[in-house]
Amino acid sequence: MPASLSSFQEPFDRFAEWFKEASAKEPTFPEAMTVASVSPDGMPSIRTVLMKDWNEEGFVFYTNLTSKKGKELLSHPKTALLFHWKSLGRQVRVEGEATLVADSEADAYFASRSKGSQIGAWASDQSSPMEGRFEFEAAIGRRTAEFGMTEVPRPDFWSGFRVVPKRFEFWQDRKFRLHDRHQYDLSENRKEWSKTTLYP
Repeated sequence: MPASLSSFQEPFDRFAEWFKEASAKEPTFPEAMTVASVSPDGMPSIRTVLMKDWNEEGFVFYTNLTSKKGKELLSHPKTALLFHWKSLGRQVRVEGEATLVADSEADAYFASRSKGSQIGAWASDQSSPMEGRFEFEAAIGRRTAEFGMTEVPRPDFWSGFRVVPKRFEFWQDRKFRLHDRHQYDLSENRKEWSKTTLYP
């Protein structure tokens, strides 16, 4: 059946309301979200990252593009996100496709990070094997000396993904396992959402 609000906005309004409450009540990292990707042989993998921005265009996080998730999302952009707010008994699932953010957007976010985090992005060969902690610390030392007092540029292998949603599912814990589940699916013309109530 059609969404009670016919505009494009409804699931985003609902997410905004829930995220506002989570930001006030979740003790740590309400912006944490699990990201799924799939390898070339079809093996799924998941990890938790921090959402850095969101709007009607999608949900943004940043990473090393040569990492496992970076390579997998570049090869197979279909993905899923999960927000779980235990203190509220809520979770939101998002399904869609990952696209790279614009270079200007990645540059602006990278410039906002602390210099230590910027140097860490250069020094970490994310997801690759390392012999020991000393190897990473030595790389940080080299990069610290290299950039000295200068501004640290964004590495070309570091950027952001925007997950563009095609489906939302909102789950609310209720007593006696009579949970609420509502699913929103984007229409083919990408102008409206249909809303379905699911059995818990």
